[in-house]
Amino acid sequence: MIIRIYNVLLFSAAVYVKTGKPFANGRQHIVFKAHEYERNRKMSLPNQTGKHRLQADMLANRVKKRYQHFKKRYEKLHLDVFRLYDWDIPEIRAVVDWYGGHLVVGEYLRLQSTPEWLPLMGQAVAKALEVPLENLHLKIRKAGMQEGRRYERISHTNQKIAMAERDLQFYINLNDYVDTGLFSDHRDTRMRVREQAAGKRFLNLYCYTGSFTCYAAKGGASLTVSVDRSETAIQWTKDNLELNGLSAAEHILIQKDTLDFLAAPRPDCRDFDLAVVDPPSYSTTKTKDVHFDLATDHPKMLNRVFALMKKGGRVYFSTNHQNFELKSRDLAVTDIQDITDLTIPEDYRSKGKQIHQCWEITV
Repeated sequence: MIIRIYNVLLFSAAVYVKTGKPFANGRQHIVFKAHEYERNRKMSLPNQTGKHRLQADMLANRVKKRYQHFKKRYEKLHLDVFRLYDWDIPEIRAVVDWYGGHLVVGEYLRLQSTPEWLPLMGQAVAKALEVPLENLHLKIRKAGMQEGRRYERISHTNQKIAMAERDLQFYINLNDYVDTGLFSDHRDTRMRVREQAAGKRFLNLYCYTGSFTCYAAKGGASLTVSVDRSETAIQWTKDNLELNGLSAAEHILIQKDTLDFLAAPRPDCRDFDLAVVDPPSYSTTKTKDVHFDLATDHPKMLNRVFALMKKGGRVYFSTNHQNFELKSRDLAVTDIQDITDLTIPEDYRSKGKQIHQCWEITV
């Protein structure tokens, strides 16, 4: 059995590991062999005073209760993906997500992090939910300025599995990227788009894997335009449309940096009724090397989006930037509604932080 840790930073493991080749940026894919990890864990635990084992038990108990709370209800709703834990206990800096029989357990990295902590947490959670170790995926995360985090390649398994979200399905890759291909915290936002999409022209900027596009298409949109600079994302969007039987000429996919697209939009990419804009916190355009900081540059970007909308059109703008403040005075619109509370599902609600912010803006 193998426990995989996908490192998004340089991280040196103090236990015996089999380490893959470093990527060009210095990041490594670290593979823990379960039996070897267990043997070395027993050798290192006396130095840990039992604190980590206690934390593992606390985490496992919390996750098991949450799983039992959500399981039957979400099965009836056909939701294969949901959150079980997100740093709810201050000293346990972990995030745990359920993916239809798989577990993704992440650690928010800090200076005090130790190599054995995350595997210990993951094993405890997997045991509590009776998930085999081959279905346990461990990832280390760090907050801060990380451009292109969605697309960082950290392995090359190319293994995708389909997960249900209501009556739609989406391909998930649990191994090759930091993110898996579906941001489940926006499933209720996607439903809002679907309910408004009939006969509408829909624009999806920073489309990622096209989940919003699939919802709009399922809702009867007359046209969808999905824009992302990543070739992987555009192909993933195409695959998701095909998976749901939604492939059609009226669903246009454009591989282009969103800022470049907005600076020179195609003639047929105007007069939209509905749009979703969910940008990264930081990015750099490929063609002109222009740096984008969402906190300061969002008014210019959004005003260009508004210029592509019909009068009365709606724009859903969202960000997971934790310290973001909308500069509404710099926007060329006045009808701005903060709908954050309406778009965060129960499993993502947390006292410590908001998983995202979201506004409904009428042009």
